[in-house]
Amino acid sequence: MPAKFEYSLGIDELKSKTHRLWQALIAEFLGNFLLNFFACGACTQPEDGTFKAFAFGLAVFIAITVIGNISGGHVNPAVTVGLLVAGRVSVLRAVLYIIFQCLGSIAGTAAIRTLIDEVYYNGLGHTHLTPNITELQGLGIEFFLGLVLVLTVFGACDAHKPDSRYTAPLAIGLSVTLGHLGTIRYTGASMNPARTLGTAFAVDNWDAHWVYWVGPILGGIAAALIYTQVLEKPLLQTSVKVIEVSEKYRTHADEREVSVVKTWKDSDFY
Repeated sequence: MPAKFEYSLGIDELKSKTHRLWQALIAEFLGNFLLNFFACGACTQPEDGTFKAFAFGLAVFIAITVIGNISGGHVNPAVTVGLLVAGRVSVLRAVLYIIFQCLGSIAGTAAIRTLIDEVYYNGLGHTHLTPNITELQGLGIEFFLGLVLVLTVFGACDAHKPDSRYTAPLAIGLSVTLGHLGTIRYTGASMNPARTLGTAFAVDNWDAHWVYWVGPILGGIAAALIYTQVLEKPLLQTSVKVIEVSEKYRTHADEREVSVVKTWKDSDFY
């Protein structure tokens, strides 16, 4: 049966000590700062699209690896809206995430803009529609970029595949690389409204800016609905038990490893 969505305003998260909302917001800020600083910094170099594609993919991979355990590693309003539609995050958390993602992107681009000379800017990686690509075509391209990214997020974080969480950052980063390899020539392959906002703010270029918000977010919403209503299996009680058992096994295995290491340290051969 399709998943039933349960939405929460999330007001209680402001008072809760367990949710650590403020830490998650700082994490999202940092993740987007790293993305725009390094990936947009790579765009200041006279390299081809392949170089930039791997730069953005690696930047997303690193950002999620750093902050994933704190905020979930959204690093993208399209991902946040997709998870909101699926009922995985509260309304309040989603709104605050998007605000801090945008602030982080603006700060990251501003930092690289300040640290290098103007002669090297090369547009600072700002996304724009190439000639002969209409806004409607750009909207369609960005829609499918958001779709493939958020589908990857849901697939990599599926509760039925607990082991995939170890490779999730890499999978998501590679989906960003794939998107850039396929479409960077036509729209700049934003995939991320906050990332484009950061560069638009830095270079003061807002041409067709709405395309880079509406496209990825609509794609993220479509991906959330497709995965939760069509592709995702219902999480049965037996599946929950299997996951719990596997987690207990990993915990015990980790404890045994720690015990072995301690024994080695205490021995004369360490």
